[in-house]
Amino acid sequence: MLCLESAWSDLDTTWVTLEAADTDQLLEDAKVVLGRGPTNRSLRALLANFALAWRLIRRERPDAILSTGAALAFPFFLVGKLFGARLVYVESLTRTDRLSLTGRLIYPLADAFFVQWPEADRRKRTRYAGNLL
Repeated sequence: MLCLESAWSDLDTTWVTLEAADTDQLLEDAKVVLGRGPTNRSLRALLANFALAWRLIRRERPDAILSTGAALAFPFFLVGKLFGARLVYVESLTRTDRLSLTGRLIYPLADAFFVQWPEADRRKRTRYAGNLL
């Protein structure tokens, strides 16, 4: 996401992420909200993240939501769609020939869907514009 900074650096942003060893260092000057983990197929975390998405999106009213994936994307995109936010998804660099589970769930909701490899997916609305490396 930091590689895309030129696309959002002049905007008011709020980061929603999971706590990690480098979160404080990488986002030290940013507004950060921590989601609930573990996210891998945890119904409890999913419900908590839906509640977080509802509260945060209702309060912040974002014009756009940009995500590079993982389980936080699904609740935030679903709630964001209800509030009319533009939804932009960037599939993981590791997905070289097909979409991730999150990507497949997000695809119908996304206004723009980017893949990082030309072979990653051939769906009508996926766009390849290079990778972030």
